[in-house]
Amino acid sequence: MKDGEARVRKAQGRAAADAEQIDATDAVILDALERDGRATLSDLSEISKLSVSAVQSRVQKLERRGVIMRYRAVIDDERRGLPIRAFVSVTPLDYSQESTIPERLETLDGVMSCHSVAGAPSFVLVVRVASPAALEELLNLIHRTVPVNTETTMILKTYFGK
Repeated sequence: MKDGEARVRKAQGRAAADAEQIDATDAVILDALERDGRATLSDLSEISKLSVSAVQSRVQKLERRGVIMRYRAVIDDERRGLPIRAFVSVTPLDYSQESTIPERLETLDGVMSCHSVAGAPSFVLVVRVASPAALEELLNLIHRTVPVNTETTMILKTYFGK
């Protein structure tokens, strides 16, 4: 078996093991926390029909296992002064440097996330900025930081998202 195939099978095995350990009650708790990361243990207890201490134990186990990775606030970007959001498709000019692109772009102000994707671009960034001029500046900075081609799609409205 090739090295790459072994890594894929190992990752698939880990994912299957994690999925098997998530029971219906864990799924209810996870769904509730996804909707409201500030849900109290009492709220989760009511939703899951477990005692507060049982819910606390499950949440702590889910955190330790890395199923719950972090908690965060969801911010209204327009009220924050960053109303322009866009998807930026990133295609390396030099594929020998492809693996370094995410870490080199991670610290740029305005780059919110970087996703590895299947298809023509290697990555899709989600960016947010204050103005079209700021978007142009960010795109220029991306090009100065890494040797890539980009294609930008502005987000007009988000109907739902997680």
